[in-house]
Amino acid sequence: MERFILKELSRYPIGTYGDIIYRNALLYPDNLAFVYKEDRVSFLKFNERVNGIIHALKSIGIKKGDGIGVIAWNCLAACDVVGAAMKGGFIASPFNPRLQEAELEYIINYSEARVLFVGPEFLEVIEKLRPKLKYISHCFSIEGERDGFYEYDSIFKDFPSYEPEVEITEDDPFIIFYTSGTTGLPRGAVYTHYRKLEESRTKALTVGINRFNKHVMILPLFHIGGWSHFWTFFCVGGSNIIMAQRSFDPAATLKTIQEERATDIHIVPTQLVGMLALPDIDRYDLTSLKRIWYAASPMPFELLRRGIERFGPIFAQGYGQSESGPDISILKEEYHNVLDKSPEEQKILTSCGQPCLWVHARIVDEKNDDLPPFEVGEIVVQSKSIMKEYWKRPEDTEMVMSGGWLHTGDMGYYDERGFIYIVDRKKDMIITGGENVYPREVEEVLYGHPAVSEAAVIGVPDEKWVERVHAVVVLKEGFKVSGDEIIDFCKSRLARYKAPRSIEFVEALPKNPQGKILKREIRDKYWKGKERKI
Repeated sequence: MERFILKELSRYPIGTYGDIIYRNALLYPDNLAFVYKEDRVSFLKFNERVNGIIHALKSIGIKKGDGIGVIAWNCLAACDVVGAAMKGGFIASPFNPRLQEAELEYIINYSEARVLFVGPEFLEVIEKLRPKLKYISHCFSIEGERDGFYEYDSIFKDFPSYEPEVEITEDDPFIIFYTSGTTGLPRGAVYTHYRKLEESRTKALTVGINRFNKHVMILPLFHIGGWSHFWTFFCVGGSNIIMAQRSFDPAATLKTIQEERATDIHIVPTQLVGMLALPDIDRYDLTSLKRIWYAASPMPFELLRRGIERFGPIFAQGYGQSESGPDISILKEEYHNVLDKSPEEQKILTSCGQPCLWVHARIVDEKNDDLPPFEVGEIVVQSKSIMKEYWKRPEDTEMVMSGGWLHTGDMGYYDERGFIYIVDRKKDMIITGGENVYPREVEEVLYGHPAVSEAAVIGVPDEKWVERVHAVVVLKEGFKVSGDEIIDFCKSRLARYKAPRSIEFVEALPKNPQGKILKREIRDKYWKGKERKI
């Protein structure tokens, strides 16, 4: 039977993920799309899995525009569910598996998802919450059987894998990413096919990702940063290895890079700390690595320097947020090859790069007037890859998109070449004795101390100064140092008002699943019952 492959390629509209999924299945049917545990899934097989889910959802009355939620650790099923939303016209909501019961109840109801796909660790809590979930009509158990839940694996036995009849356009929403809720209740950033594919095009072109690359996925799939990197590889026909781990395992990660001959990995700074701390790091063959992409939280200069010395200048940085696509700017690998240059030239490593292609960024004051180079203001952004809106929050959307520019809440400045330097989050700024202190500047100095492994700087209440600079520090294994020594170290490198006035030593800093340090949790014990006014 003749197969009109070029005609088939035009089945789904250009600018939609349905087109990408089907294209990869037709052109690279046997190529590896995903690796998860023992499963090695080709592009053809993934397309068939997605089709089966679409048919199953339609059979229970789920239609275009309906929400489908997934709560699970990184797994193949999470990719299937998002793929079904991409191709079937549904709206996917990946939920944070670390949320507490009350938080889950709120966010699932807020999403208005009608179907929920549940990982084995969350069956009990979802079973308990089920009577309170206003919109959920059906639940699927991703692994194993459970009373009251459909069995996920049965989908692929009971439903066909042929192409479904669907109508999708590039302007249809297909996914919602939920903010961390650091300033209140989480909000959902809604993305259309066009907006997310625009961001993937930018990343693939700027970073040089192609179908011969293989990416190790250790960041959570519910987070926009890891998700965007992951699906960019898929879009160009590359491979993704999904690490089956709830928390970061540096040894297992390096072993996977070695065994799979992976070319890429996306990390956060704390994960680089973990890898560099491995006493036997040199036993792993990591010569296949072409890029180490870092994002999600600021990379201290000293830590980055150590990373470049060990892995070479193969690092690249992306800066963005849940609402921005995410990539606002990129610091490419070529700018990391400066360790043999002057301190002035090395300073570029503390920047987050220049604005991405097809992204406009400005630094503005409180009146939204543009600031000249080296003056600190808020970073505002325009692009075709930023979110469409906040889900069901028109007032919040209007506020954050004031004047047609996304207001990031990040404070920074730019130099004469357009490189952006992030100073800190607007809300994290400390005002002590009337002076503004940006925690990141102090943290950079702390990371330069030979005994410091990790550090977080916050403002805490003080009768004299209103707020004082307080540092929470994790020491490297085997090191001992006093708080006074660390304070003196900072005073020798900073204006005295910027140096910490108090030091707290802890065994570990609280982090979210992406590895970002949760300053709100650190602050809470100091500000409980008080109103922090900045």
